[in-house]
Amino acid sequence: MFIGEFDGPFGTAFAQLLGDQVKGHTRVFAILNSDVQVRPATLMVSKVTVKDARYTSILMGTVQAGIANGVLDAMRAGGIPKAKANDLGIIYSVWLDPAVLAVPEGEVNHAELFRVHREATLKVITKAMNNEPGIDWLLENQAQVTHYFHQLGLEGKL
Repeated sequence: MFIGEFDGPFGTAFAQLLGDQVKGHTRVFAILNSDVQVRPATLMVSKVTVKDARYTSILMGTVQAGIANGVLDAMRAGGIPKAKANDLGIIYSVWLDPAVLAVPEGEVNHAELFRVHREATLKVITKAMNNEPGIDWLLENQAQVTHYFHQLGLEGKL
């Protein structure tokens, strides 16, 4: 995730991403509904090549709504100053595990996907706005932090 002011290099990057759409990696705004965009304007960029209509529906529905609500939660919590709501933008790199397609249709837990993305968005924005984690914390805790998918690989679950 990248947060910045529109009147500088961030604004240029934001506009270029929005205008330079790439098949399979469409950039979309985080919205509450088709006519309700959140502030700060948040551009979602998929890290996975999107080529399945069902995956698209989950990503551009449940996950998009979770992220949009998380942005507003961060605003409400004071992580983003309200006075900056129209001056700042967010570029949000989104990864939705393609394994979601292995879950039978009708059995995807949309409420849980929404909750997870909403909470993660609030958390990542809060950390970003507070410059967390700091370099001292990273250096002191490097050995204690394990990447989720790396751990699954070590356990033979991948």
